[in-house]
Amino acid sequence: MKKSTSAALLTTLLLLASGYLSAQMITGVWKGRINRQKAELKIILNGDSLTGTSYYFESPNRYRRYSIKGYFDPQTNEAVWWDDQLIAEKPARSGPGAAALLSRADFNCPGGTTMMLIGKSGPGTDRSELTGDLNLDKTGLSDFKDEWDFIIDNFTAGANDPYLIDSVEQIASHPVLPEPPIVSAPPVRTPPIVIVKEAPVKKPEKTEPVVVQTPPIQRPPVQIPTIEEKFRMRRTILTTEIPVSGDSIELRFYDNAEIDGDSISLFLNGKMIFQHIRLLGTAYVIKLPVADMQDVNELVMVAENLGSIPPNTSFMVALVGEQRYEARLESTEGSSAMVRLTKKR
Repeated sequence: MKKSTSAALLTTLLLLASGYLSAQMITGVWKGRINRQKAELKIILNGDSLTGTSYYFESPNRYRRYSIKGYFDPQTNEAVWWDDQLIAEKPARSGPGAAALLSRADFNCPGGTTMMLIGKSGPGTDRSELTGDLNLDKTGLSDFKDEWDFIIDNFTAGANDPYLIDSVEQIASHPVLPEPPIVSAPPVRTPPIVIVKEAPVKKPEKTEPVVVQTPPIQRPPVQIPTIEEKFRMRRTILTTEIPVSGDSIELRFYDNAEIDGDSISLFLNGKMIFQHIRLLGTAYVIKLPVADMQDVNELVMVAENLGSIPPNTSFMVALVGEQRYEARLESTEGSSAMVRLTKKR
């Protein structure tokens, strides 16, 4: 009975971890074809919702841009989004343009850095009406610069804040009105004028052109939390408890998986003692004097970033006298790992 319960719990944890990782990686720039059209898609995850922008283009100077809305299901790895508002169209059309699309795609990560969205798309509202193919690959390059680039580039470094995403969405969703076409008036035919006596010609008064100044768009300031603020905002999860004795305890920190740029800070009993620790294949070694510790101490690992492969994971080795203890520490945007150090009596 205990083995069955443990297996079920392990399966649930693996599914949750897989869903969280997929949800994090859905944010980014995607290129390929949607309904036989060349397309670039910028997707941003905001909670369980998706926002961003879609471009359907022939060239960088001939395209349609829509704001998008949708949602992502981490249990099935399915992303659903639709073109919400037409923001810009170059060149501008006088008549109705192409129809907005609804898209449904499965998130695929076959290995390495390859990530794909594969599914169906079309102008309908029902799944059976989506007859066009959708094939997109995730890329770090964009042919169209817009308001979402900052969010995507800094998503794992604080720009995933819902307030910041909502603020950029309000700025990015305003349509750009096309310039009115210039129409030449037809020539006016008038009968010939017979001048009997020439009159002095009054020169027109010279007028200065009126310059209309458009106020600049007020963008919200970007507030990225400090390490201390991240420590206070995130919940702590107890990972292991280690008994300590002697003069000092030696701690060694390594990157737990692929080396992808993870860095951490360490807090002991609420006070930051080390920061900007870069996790590598070689150990980062620190020593803590036991005499300065309390009877029960809380050592908290806070992720400064999530690297290129979230979450931030570290492998810690603790040497207490002749004893060796090991722990796998994981930190995300919502939680920090905690190790309890207890003095032997």
